[in-house]
Amino acid sequence: MSTQPDLNLADLKDEIDRRRNFAIISHPDAGKTTLTEKLLLYGGAIQEAGAVKARRSQRQATSDWMEMEKQRGISITSTVLQFDYDSFQINLLDTPGHQDFSEDTYRTLAAADNAVMLEDAAKGLEPQTRKLFEVCQMRKIPIFTFFNKMDRPGREPLELLDEIEQELGLKTYPVNWPIGGGDRFQGVYDRRSQDVHLFERSTHGKKQAEETVFKLGDPRLVSLIAPDLYAQLKEEVELLDAAGAEFDLEKVHAGILTPVFFGSAMTNFGVELFLKSFLEYGLKPGEHTSNRGEIEPTYPEFTGFVFKLQANMDPKHRDRIAFIRVCSGRFEKDMTVQHARTGKTVRLSRPQKLFAQGRESMEEAYPGDVIGLNNPGAFAIGDTIYTGKKLEYEGIPCFSPEIFSILRNPNPSRFKGFNKGVSELREEGAVQIMYSTDESKREPILAAVGQLQLEVVQYRLEHEYGVETRLDPLPYKVARWIDGGWESLEKLGRLFNVLTVRDSWGRPVLLFKNEWNVNQLLADHKELKLKAIAPVVSGQEPISV
Repeated sequence: MSTQPDLNLADLKDEIDRRRNFAIISHPDAGKTTLTEKLLLYGGAIQEAGAVKARRSQRQATSDWMEMEKQRGISITSTVLQFDYDSFQINLLDTPGHQDFSEDTYRTLAAADNAVMLEDAAKGLEPQTRKLFEVCQMRKIPIFTFFNKMDRPGREPLELLDEIEQELGLKTYPVNWPIGGGDRFQGVYDRRSQDVHLFERSTHGKKQAEETVFKLGDPRLVSLIAPDLYAQLKEEVELLDAAGAEFDLEKVHAGILTPVFFGSAMTNFGVELFLKSFLEYGLKPGEHTSNRGEIEPTYPEFTGFVFKLQANMDPKHRDRIAFIRVCSGRFEKDMTVQHARTGKTVRLSRPQKLFAQGRESMEEAYPGDVIGLNNPGAFAIGDTIYTGKKLEYEGIPCFSPEIFSILRNPNPSRFKGFNKGVSELREEGAVQIMYSTDESKREPILAAVGQLQLEVVQYRLEHEYGVETRLDPLPYKVARWIDGGWESLEKLGRLFNVLTVRDSWGRPVLLFKNEWNVNQLLADHKELKLKAIAPVVSGQEPISV
């Protein structure tokens, strides 16, 4: 297929330059959904913000749409929120807040150009944040740090910076600095402009925060800020200027230096300052690795990859949406593309601009954007679509699950709905599906990172497919894929303290009760190589249920 004739390179560069794309990573309860809402508020995408609370009386958050999310007050699914601010178009990839859904977050990070590491200022670094930070480092994604909940009692800011540097090996540069903390949190000092921003509290931060701006040396500040806080601010700013790291945008983009911000998403303190700085410092859409080398976003042909599938976002229409990250060129409504895995030609009709559950038709999209396409089973996670010469982007791997249960259908009359539900939820990546090597045992084995994943699968099978199910837990905690597949496995002979199953692509997977059993097997079979991350599959359909 030829290049789109009316694609002007200068126009394409302009569209790329004004786009910013990021995912928020955090530990549960750090305030991720609240921050997301407030960014939407400042972007003008919503008029009034509402934090996610498990209370029917309070307005639900835009980014949480699944009924189970509203009931529990947590984020379970990843969503995409697109909005404008000043001259920028922002693609905010909202990720699940619960650690049981970390694999969905890994996939979303594959589509992100930047990450915002959100931390609770009282707790500092937490396990889930560390885990996701490692994924960002693997992908060399720039990381912006936002210390949230400064309006509550918390740790000293210098101590929080030191923890990041010591434990993550990440240099820090505070772009702003808090004035007070807890109930004495009055605002922030912007080190770039040397402005002091004093905030006024609004009711639950539903509206944009009112703020007054002064230069640091303005004599009026003495009467507006408590003397001890004003003295502390000047002292700490002098310390940062003398002993802190210097700002270096190249190091930020390389993931070596993190710009740090302090604020309170609940009260809106510091949120807009963060947004403005992020748009200035954030990495614009960049190159992606393919089997033909690095593909620049200015490559004139359209290319993109599927990083997420979601069924039944609109239960009335039983829809299935594929989330496509645009990597190069320009996407146009009704364009015809090639599907790298199947070799088929696909017409991309009815593309949708995504805003959580809400959607509207879109005519075009550019690198960094995410588009939603109706997916009648054509796409799988990691698929590449393209025009021009054939290329295929790196796939998105599966990580080792830690919980395994046999999923049983006690009602044979619901066999068809059961199979359809399991197949569609597997396509989404809601859970990994494995099978016994004994052909007489046909029930799928659900393999998940956390228990809540299994609960969501059961909930959705019941409420979206009308199928009640039963789970029988298996006593395994570790999964490993075999380098060399079935051929390598057959050479080993009989194995002890291990269960062999096959994954959705028919590959052998060994299930162990603990890491000690893994090490024991490796000690007994020196030639054996096991992988905790499943090999990426391309050009092959998964086995149907």
